[in-house]
Amino acid sequence: MSTTLTRRPAPVADLRDTVAPARRTQVFALAEARWAAVATGAFLLALPLQLAGAAAWVWGPLYAVAYVTGGWEPGWAGLQALRERTLDVDLLMIVAAIGAASIGQVMDGALLIVIFATSGALEALATARTQDSVRGLLDLAPATATRLLDDGSEESVATGALVVGDIIVIRPGERVGVDGRVLDGASEVDQATITGEPLPVAKRAGDEVFAGTLNGTGALRVQVERDASDSVIARIVAMVEEASQTKAPTQLFIEKVEQRYSLGMVVATLAVFLVPLAFGAAVTGSLLRAMTFMIVASPCAVVLATMPPLLSAIANAGRHGVLVKSAVVMEQLGQVDAVALDKTGTLTEGTPRVSDIRPLSGSGLSEGELLSLAASAEHPSEHPLARAVVGAARERGLALPVAEDFSSTPGVGVRATVRGVAVAVGAPARLLDGSGSGEVRSTGAAALAAELEGEGRTAVVVECDGTPVGVLGIADRLRPDAAATVAALAGLTGRAPLLVTGDNPRAAARLAAEVGITDVRAGLLPQDKVAAVREQQQAGRKVLVVGDGVNDAPALAAAHSGLAMGRAGSDLALETADAVIVRDELSTVPTVVALSRRARRLVVQNLVIAAVFISGLVVWDLAGRLPLPLGVLGHEGSTVIVGLNGLRLLRDTAWNRAAALSAR
Repeated sequence: MSTTLTRRPAPVADLRDTVAPARRTQVFALAEARWAAVATGAFLLALPLQLAGAAAWVWGPLYAVAYVTGGWEPGWAGLQALRERTLDVDLLMIVAAIGAASIGQVMDGALLIVIFATSGALEALATARTQDSVRGLLDLAPATATRLLDDGSEESVATGALVVGDIIVIRPGERVGVDGRVLDGASEVDQATITGEPLPVAKRAGDEVFAGTLNGTGALRVQVERDASDSVIARIVAMVEEASQTKAPTQLFIEKVEQRYSLGMVVATLAVFLVPLAFGAAVTGSLLRAMTFMIVASPCAVVLATMPPLLSAIANAGRHGVLVKSAVVMEQLGQVDAVALDKTGTLTEGTPRVSDIRPLSGSGLSEGELLSLAASAEHPSEHPLARAVVGAARERGLALPVAEDFSSTPGVGVRATVRGVAVAVGAPARLLDGSGSGEVRSTGAAALAAELEGEGRTAVVVECDGTPVGVLGIADRLRPDAAATVAALAGLTGRAPLLVTGDNPRAAARLAAEVGITDVRAGLLPQDKVAAVREQQQAGRKVLVVGDGVNDAPALAAAHSGLAMGRAGSDLALETADAVIVRDELSTVPTVVALSRRARRLVVQNLVIAAVFISGLVVWDLAGRLPLPLGVLGHEGSTVIVGLNGLRLLRDTAWNRAAALSAR
């Protein structure tokens, strides 16, 4: 019989056929989690009773509950797999657990079952949560749109019913339903979900808009250019699904070893039992020798050689603000040799701030007076740039006179009267056209604006009574630990990280120069980020992607490992990523990579220890007659040693050493 050994991955649902509203799967909504919880609870009740010397009839039934609830599902699945001539690794664990119980080692077998049941529950939960988030992404695009008819009237239609060439109206505050091109109107659209740009983008006739983005204060007439099923947001969903399904099966190194080891153990156990019988040995003696062999050669110690270091590293990382979702992820983080970093919300804080205050010579205004005028005029506005200007004035403790006659023009700026002066604040390309009496100063303002924009900042011109008086520069602030993090990641992987961003090339280049990145990919859509990751993978590299937004989710899913920034991260990014930086401390990224590498080294140490014990006990059992109690003692001794060795990573000193290693 041709037999292969495999551990089948959890199924991934086809979310394209899902029409129900997105709901976050609760832990105990999953059958795997419920069975694992019952098994773990029964084990934790039985163990202290057994150690306290209670009668077997007290703790025995509790262990039986742990065996049945934790083992029936993988056992049944394994039996079903046997019908397809496939040997499931979980079935071998059940057999080993039952074998341990048959010779009195009930607790050992129950512990093995609980470990595997819990692992399966965590895998099922991670899969379900990712599906929930992808499903929720579909809600970004509205279900209906307002379509213009030939007679000028309007009708509300389902977004999916729109066809290429239809014209729709997008009113202030509405989400765009389809990908299209602006025919008429002006507004500012927040398209961070698609490109990751920190600021809304001015849209006017001829500009492209994307489904799922949020319109600002203006109204737009848009002609549909793509079917709803082919929109950028729909393609993001498809890319996340595809990456989740085609990503190489995640298995611990030890599971790959187990696949061969366990098959050999089954064959060897049968041989230990049958060969002596063929030469006339007694059935009882042969069975006892075979069961002793199964216990001392069972992969219990090998399994525990892996899990304590990885789980200890997970717990330590969690205490320091990094949520690593599984032992598989912790192992994989140590394998990365290339890093791709998002810009907005990852290397930067994702919030625009005033970086430059430049009064024009001859205006007679100080920096504080210029900022106060601009903030007073911007105060009634809800635009992100306005909030940045007002916030900068408040940080300086400046007085903000009440603005009167306020008006806002999408894509241009705001106008208001402040202490009898007509103040205008807005885009240089709009305010500096036709300035009339301010022509000389317009030249100076234009030069300042061009200088700031050349440095990757957003320039805002301030006018008083139609005359430019100064320019403000607004930029997304770099995280304080960004440069050190880039240097540490370069030291760990041997190459500088790659910057992948949807922001404009000038802003990306400026930031890259500040943090020491030379390979910059700017103006990228989500599929372009995935292509950049694939390019690195085709070069044989294992890529770590760090991002925070919906537009980063496909790259996070496609990468060898993905880390999401927790505070500003979108739900989809948080669920798609393999780990989450809860406190947004970017410096923890190289530290957790270094910690993972140390955990992998401890796993190798533990495997060597386990191999020495197992091989010694097996040789003793085969060449001589190993007493069962001594075999159990040796087996348990190796388990305790490798367990304690792995628990060393629980200490804070392990995190501190990893941080020091990454900073070299």
